[in-house]
Amino acid sequence: MSDRREIEIPRTVRIKSGALDRIGIYLQRVHADEVAVLHSEGLPPELLNRLQRSLQDGSIRTAHQIAVPDCAVETADGIVASLEQQPTAALWLLGLGGGKALDVAKYVATRIHRPVFVAPTSLSNDGFASPQSSMTVAGRRRSLSGNMPNGVIVDTDVCLAAPKVLWLSGVGDLVSKLTAVRDWKLAFHAVGEYVDDFAALLSDASVFQFMGRPVRDVEGVRLLATALMLNGIAMSVCGSSRPASGSEHLISHALDATSPRPRLHGLQVGVATYVVSQLMEAGTDEIRHLFDATGFWEAIAEDPFSRSEWETAIRMAPRVKSDFYTTLSQTDHTVALLRIIDTDPVLAACFTD
Repeated sequence: MSDRREIEIPRTVRIKSGALDRIGIYLQRVHADEVAVLHSEGLPPELLNRLQRSLQDGSIRTAHQIAVPDCAVETADGIVASLEQQPTAALWLLGLGGGKALDVAKYVATRIHRPVFVAPTSLSNDGFASPQSSMTVAGRRRSLSGNMPNGVIVDTDVCLAAPKVLWLSGVGDLVSKLTAVRDWKLAFHAVGEYVDDFAALLSDASVFQFMGRPVRDVEGVRLLATALMLNGIAMSVCGSSRPASGSEHLISHALDATSPRPRLHGLQVGVATYVVSQLMEAGTDEIRHLFDATGFWEAIAEDPFSRSEWETAIRMAPRVKSDFYTTLSQTDHTVALLRIIDTDPVLAACFTD
């Protein structure tokens, strides 16, 4: 019996300077005639103007241009209903902006069975190239399965111009793959969960490639975008979030559910990764050095976390996904994790109260 299977991957990938100005050409090459543009609400007009000029250059008609205010499933379902009223076999979707707009674009494309290009304007997490959409359902964030984007277009100049904290959030989300893969292998030894070796290797390799040159310039943006995209593909390879999400993500999900003011996903996940790595006794020095080199710690110290909120989240984390075995499943590690937060000198400026 063959273990071969088909894997969804983006067929068009451009990670380069000026890519936004060539989207029309890229769509023309895949024989797209018209698009529905779903963009972040409040996106700078200059970026939308550049996109429209590019679409005109490629003779691509804009059938719809919709500002996406949030990632609530109700909002997305409204867009689905709107597009279904005017069906066209030639329609492609194009998501432009931050993670919420891209998640909604992927969700809508899956619902109406249309291909989709995504063009992130920042690199705050790995969601832009994953087969999942992070949506708000009944007030809570959930990952909904969908199709992999047909195309990923990253203009490195545009992403470099985004606020630095968004780049740092992407760094935090990327480094979490180190603890996620270890959690995955732990689940194999503890409960027999299958580990896809290629997906795990792809996830690990993408992290270490970026760690070799963690510089915020055009080349650094290219490396980070490539690494985050490959992590999205790793999820498609194995059919789950395991290569990219482990105990550190459970803590972040718990913070999202309980904190009055959750921070950027990658900032939460990055700190959780550093803390959990000490519990695992693996990778801590590499993570610390990466955060030193990128200025990650300084960004956290400018808006520190609440220790009491983290205590609540750490206690809740093992129950966020009851069938998701991680380091936190072995025993109650609350005391050990809080001791790390209280005693690690690097974290002293990262927490208040």
